[in-house]
Amino acid sequence: MFFSVPNARNLHHSFAPEIMALHSQKKYTVVGLMSGTSLDGLDCCCVEFTQVDSAWSYQLLAAETLPYTAFWQNELVQAEHLSGRALMRLHSAYGHYLGACVQQFLQRYQLPSPALIASHGHTIFHEPQHAMTFQLGSGAAIAAQTNLPVVSDFRSLDVALGGQGAPLVPIGDQILFGDYAACLNLGGIANISFQYNQKRIAFDCCACNMILNYYSEKLGQPFDAAGAWAREGNLHENMLQQLQGVPYYAKPFPKSLGKENVWTEILPLLEDANISERDCLRTFTEHIALQLAHVFQQIPNPEKGVLMTGGGAYNTFLRERLHLHSNVKQIIPAKQTIEFKEALIFAWLGLARTLGLTNTLSSVTGARNDSSGGAMY
Repeated sequence: MFFSVPNARNLHHSFAPEIMALHSQKKYTVVGLMSGTSLDGLDCCCVEFTQVDSAWSYQLLAAETLPYTAFWQNELVQAEHLSGRALMRLHSAYGHYLGACVQQFLQRYQLPSPALIASHGHTIFHEPQHAMTFQLGSGAAIAAQTNLPVVSDFRSLDVALGGQGAPLVPIGDQILFGDYAACLNLGGIANISFQYNQKRIAFDCCACNMILNYYSEKLGQPFDAAGAWAREGNLHENMLQQLQGVPYYAKPFPKSLGKENVWTEILPLLEDANISERDCLRTFTEHIALQLAHVFQQIPNPEKGVLMTGGGAYNTFLRERLHLHSNVKQIIPAKQTIEFKEALIFAWLGLARTLGLTNTLSSVTGARNDSSGGAMY
């Protein structure tokens, strides 16, 4: 299925020949790279995008998560404490590492040489209130390592325009997954995007896997598979009411829930209750389901269903509780889409940048205007 691309515009013809050649093509092969705060690894995907007039479709050719070694996990954790000189050295080294990962990925799956690489990088600092954001992983180093065009540093232009520099995925939801009523990502924080008053809006719904994984780790596993431990726990009504009363939920959208807020305002409510890990999992799962059900009430055309991705899409107990509170159809896509939708969309964001298309929505970020963000190498 195809969906319209908004706000197309032309760029000055000053890019390298490899980039300008893209403008005459109708099919584009792009590698997307994404590294999340969980530090579980680097998400790599190779996508073939097809453009027909102003509409797009995609085919995911290959995707995998490359686990970080202990060395790189430590480097990324410590990066925010480095001096400026040391941070820039790491910026270059990590860029070369990303380039080498792409080379290995392409060879392993015998993939065609892509038209470009779109790299989100690994977020070290994100302070839009101070007009600053920094994603580690030099685009120049990736380009030098691979001898391929690269788009990186997607957030800086939006921040310079007074925006939050996030979220960036919603325009990809609109372009590539626009036949659903909404796109819900059940990651560390549950976030959603949908059309509202003829604009794409997006916001964080509530904490999700950040809390669930925290208590699962206390029980000896990185996550609660299918919500099995939560299913065994007891629901604490008083605790549930306290969670429901967190002030964030009363704020109008657009809004965002920072990880600092989760650790300082939400987790202490559970910790102070002195209840078992299974009971915490059970109670917080109910809280997530109730918050999502409330959000679902605001979605236009709910009959189209909600596309659910991220690790929480595998949590069958959470989905059962959500179904109890809301009859909106839950759409669970193929495994690759569940796990790599964000990297896939960043691949399109990079392609949009080279074609001069809007890839950042001010209706989502709060910037002065829409933009086409990303540094090109």
